[in-house]
Amino acid sequence: MPHSKAGPSPSPSDCSWWFSDALRTEGHRPAQPSLSGTITADVAIVGGGFTGLWTALALKERAPHLSVVLIEASLCGSGASGKNGGKVHGYWASLGGMAENLGDDGALAVARAGTRAQDAIRAFATAPGRDVWWREAGNIRVSAAPAQDAKITAYADTARRLGEPDSAQALTREQVAAHCRSPAFRGGVFFPEGANVHPARLARALRQAAIEAGVVVYENTPMSGLDAGSPNRIRTPAGEILAREVVLATNIGLASHRDIRAHVSVFSSYALMTEPAPEKLEQMGWSGDEGLADLRMFVHYFRKTVDGRVLMGSGSGPISYGGNATDAGLTTDRASGARAERALRRLLPSLADVGISGVWGGGIDVSSDRLPFFKTMPGTRIHYGCGYSGHGVNPTYMGGQCLASLVLGANDIWANLPLCTRKLPSLPPEPFRALGGRLVRWGIIGCEEAEEREERAGIVQRAAAAIPKVFGLRIGTR
Repeated sequence: MPHSKAGPSPSPSDCSWWFSDALRTEGHRPAQPSLSGTITADVAIVGGGFTGLWTALALKERAPHLSVVLIEASLCGSGASGKNGGKVHGYWASLGGMAENLGDDGALAVARAGTRAQDAIRAFATAPGRDVWWREAGNIRVSAAPAQDAKITAYADTARRLGEPDSAQALTREQVAAHCRSPAFRGGVFFPEGANVHPARLARALRQAAIEAGVVVYENTPMSGLDAGSPNRIRTPAGEILAREVVLATNIGLASHRDIRAHVSVFSSYALMTEPAPEKLEQMGWSGDEGLADLRMFVHYFRKTVDGRVLMGSGSGPISYGGNATDAGLTTDRASGARAERALRRLLPSLADVGISGVWGGGIDVSSDRLPFFKTMPGTRIHYGCGYSGHGVNPTYMGGQCLASLVLGANDIWANLPLCTRKLPSLPPEPFRALGGRLVRWGIIGCEEAEEREERAGIVQRAAAAIPKVFGLRIGTR
């Protein structure tokens, strides 16, 4: 039932509107069988989201002779790949931070690889017979508070300094209004590289493409154990896989692994989907297919759908302790769902009386420098990728190519990206990481909400928000 602004907000769910719609559109296609017994394969992939599926397709394209098996704990696309905002763009909006972390050349290499990924995802999404709602019109970051205004200039200045001035174009208030009118928008920056997609339909299309390419897919098959060796042995509740190469593509499920936990913390993001309101969008002048986001650190991201709905997300959900991927706060926190709804009503007041179809939450694997990484565990043939930091649709294609190159031992552009080669900074150990992260989160949320009221937060919240910068951390820095 729709929920109006005056009515009660729907409780957050673990299942997204996207995934429910994708299954309904498929006609509730039967799941692939679960694994039973012992099988062998050249490559075994754990995780049936974007990263695992892109990796499987890359391997079958580059080395068709390989036998590739993929297992998914639930249904392919039911996790982060089917929960995100469906905004597809590379790293041109991240040039400034990447230049500080990787140097100018490294930053440009990653951004240009993202453009290659954008081209490849477009080709897949627009192939005949695929209805994944691909719409491409760029991406706009808007200032929604005076404190956010300076970031507009910083984006454009960085792009010019690195010789890519067309990748980030500053917009006046009037120019933003030509795309979407809102009294909250003060100006913005336009990134030409950007598209919107139905993420769960994309994940399900990748699943089908992988099956058609000869990948053996098992659903409802969680990994219960992994023994490194020659071959490696993956244990599941009713069987096992013996494989020379293993790829771990389980997103936040990797955050507690001993080789990874120093570099990843599990945050969460919440999103809502409105009821269809095409007449409201017309009144706002939002006739294009741009994706939008504000300039907060705990960003609000929003976009239209082809049937006239609006998704609004808030990246301000709880932080789990010790990388716990099953923490209920990642999916059921009502306060985070309510923040997403408040953002909808504030940033897009024309939608003040539009009902909400659903709210959901999900974990985010935030890396210590906010970039994903793809590695091989020392002394093994076990490869892994994670750390997307809430920026996953486009980079998961990059991840699939990087992981395929690691499996194949290829010395190519993907294996030589900083995403594979850089040394990662470490995060503080527990309990300082989670407790400190929660304190910083409280401080930043308070500061950003005060800034939107054109006020100054209290000294304690300002001090909490400044902790990452004081200690030289790259995660949680405003």
